[in-house]
Amino acid sequence: MGLGGCIILIAVGAILTFATDWDMQGVNLDLVGIIFMIVGLIGVATFSSIAKRRRVVVPPTTPVVDENGQQRGGYQGY
Repeated sequence: MGLGGCIILIAVGAILTFATDWDMQGVNLDLVGIIFMIVGLIGVATFSSIAKRRRVVVPPTTPVVDENGQQRGGYQGY
């Protein structure tokens, strides 16, 4: 479930909780809406923590130059 799915869960949960007054026998729609909102918030937190870890950039290493002036290892400058 991506970020869009989590936001949709939050929106559907808010609509069920705050914008409807339907009565279904055996189902508390207010509770279902609150559960949807909580699951959506947990999904957003999980998605953002995973996305934050993916953005870590490792800086290039310093090139090593041997005694002949040739570059070995490290960042090649591509």
